[in-house]
Amino acid sequence: MLLTIDVGNTNIALGVHDGDQLLRDWRMRTDARITADELAMTMRGLLGQHADAITGIAALSTVPAVLRELRGMLTRYHQGVHRVIVEPGVRTGVPLLVDNPKEVGADRIINTLAAHHLYNTACIVVDFGTSTNIDVISTKGEFLGGVFMPGIEISVDALADRAAALRKVEMVRPRSVIGKNTVECLQSGIMFGFAGQVDGLVRRITTELSRSGHTGPTTVIATGGLAPLVVDEAETIEHHHPELTLLGLRLVFERNRR
Repeated sequence: MLLTIDVGNTNIALGVHDGDQLLRDWRMRTDARITADELAMTMRGLLGQHADAITGIAALSTVPAVLRELRGMLTRYHQGVHRVIVEPGVRTGVPLLVDNPKEVGADRIINTLAAHHLYNTACIVVDFGTSTNIDVISTKGEFLGGVFMPGIEISVDALADRAAALRKVEMVRPRSVIGKNTVECLQSGIMFGFAGQVDGLVRRITTELSRSGHTGPTTVIATGGLAPLVVDEAETIEHHHPELTLLGLRLVFERNRR
């Protein structure tokens, strides 16, 4: 069985794969102070009966402090297990058509690989995480670049911190776009505001692709832990794949194993 580990700024996603099938997945909070031993014990507790059946590991981390401890954990607790950590030098098969390929995060590369594998078209991946990232993929599976925005939780926290009369609210759909009280006004801005922001950018990206000579369909995919808040309100999002990065990690493991 293969264990995939996606360390993001807010959450760590784990998945156990049996061949092409994702058997189980879990999420745990990212703590930049976590040690290799704590990481190993927490993951083992989550994996349960699957812990002793792991024969391969594929991992990535966008948090340098956790990446260091992740390496230590794999060396100390999984010595005999073949492992792939996504970093420069690892074969992904994704051409990076940007000014500085070294700046592109491992998660964006892996999402590119997974999206093109699923649809074999040009793709736009909207990743709702700590930041909201929009990545653009060509028909050939090339990474073309993208857009960064403050994430939903960051924006809500900043608004509550800077506006004395406002506070954090439960992030659920309000009764209508026009809020009738403070809570609904905030909820409307969160749910419909971020959906409109994504729709506007996706439409601009699609237009730019057309002007640059792109032909054929463009598939729009949502992923990330906060995607469920917006995905039903955004008009341009066609598919929701919460496990997109875990799929990409499996594909990279198979590519490098060969």
